Amino acid sequence: MAFLADSLKRIKPSATIAVTDKARALKAAGRDVIGLGAGEPDFDTPANIKLAAIKAIESGRASKYTAVDGIPELKAAIVAKFKRENGLDYKPSQISVGTGGKQVLYNALVATINPGDEVVIPAPYWVSYPEMVALAGGVPVIVDVKMEDGFKMKAEALDRAITPKTKWLIFNSPSNPSGAAYTRAELKALTDVLVKHPQVHVLTDDMYEHLVYDDFKFTTPAQVEPQLYDRTLTLNGVSKAYCMTGWRIGYAGGPEPLIKAMAMLQSQSTSNPSAVSQWAAVEALTGPQDFIPKHNKIFKERRDLVVSMLNQASGLKCPKPEGAFYVYPSCAGAMGKTASTGKKLATDEDFVTELLEAEGVAVVQGSAFGLGPAFRISYATKTEDLEEACKRIQRFCGNLK
Repeated sequence: MAFLADSLKRIKPSATIAVTDKARALKAAGRDVIGLGAGEPDFDTPANIKLAAIKAIESGRASKYTAVDGIPELKAAIVAKFKRENGLDYKPSQISVGTGGKQVLYNALVATINPGDEVVIPAPYWVSYPEMVALAGGVPVIVDVKMEDGFKMKAEALDRAITPKTKWLIFNSPSNPSGAAYTRAELKALTDVLVKHPQVHVLTDDMYEHLVYDDFKFTTPAQVEPQLYDRTLTLNGVSKAYCMTGWRIGYAGGPEPLIKAMAMLQSQSTSNPSAVSQWAAVEALTGPQDFIPKHNKIFKERRDLVVSMLNQASGLKCPKPEGAFYVYPSCAGAMGKTASTGKKLATDEDFVTELLEAEGVAVVQGSAFGLGPAFRISYATKTEDLEEACKRIQRFCGNLK
């Protein structure tokens, strides 16, 4: 359609949203479908957070526009969070609040990327990173990582990917889609490389910070290497750990000139995030945190169940991730085999399409995350549904010829 902008040709629809929508449509049509595509906790938002939102509505505090990039109370709570949990000192003027982490990321990229600027992104990556870079006029530079390296980028690979045109590294730990989380030593090896390249800024997506298992200790780049503080945007949000995906609040701390530019962009696009959600986020960050380890205990049990059952499926290999609520099994062993429909599996997209048709299990193909043949499972769903889904996957793999 000639009416639409040429820039749209540079991006693809979100595969994770597409899978979730397809699973919903099949369920609505009466199919027995287990959807493992969506990256959101199955737990409800904690009661104290919901109550804070209700109080904000009843008191009239949620009725009006707020400051474009966050109410002072929320910015103060975020400043305190960064200091308490990450040892990072930010002023309120260095904090940006947006409608989910996605908007904060988008604002940062659009505010900084000139045509031809390069952005280094390790693969597998969250589906939106390269699309946002392309939409902003930049060039995504994809660095493939290996399963045998725990899906973690090596320092040498990062060094090779950087050129004089590199403006950003987008870094995500724990990772969506692999669940891989970098230890402090692994992170230090990467930050040592970045120190040598002063033109490169770091956009670190810490959205899954609190979702780590087996005594893993989370660290973030500016915490590990203080020399990077002035060129790091540390992004986070309340979506995952606080079970608030629908509330749409993301935030970041970073250099004041960048935060100001992001606020200007937001003022001319969406203006402020929902006032109700902002007051709920204040309570999330300042209220009781004791539900997080309780949820993590359940997530860890689910992770162990899924990893064990998938590794018993013919042709699959599933590493055990350190964090988030995803596993990223390889289905390379199923490629070239034939499904019961007579379809020969040539790609991971073939694998997930046939799995959905044959067994009613919705997962996302690895090619959407830039590295296959593999697929992503979100284990943020009821344990009995996960167990049943894994049995169906085992059956599907066992029936391949």
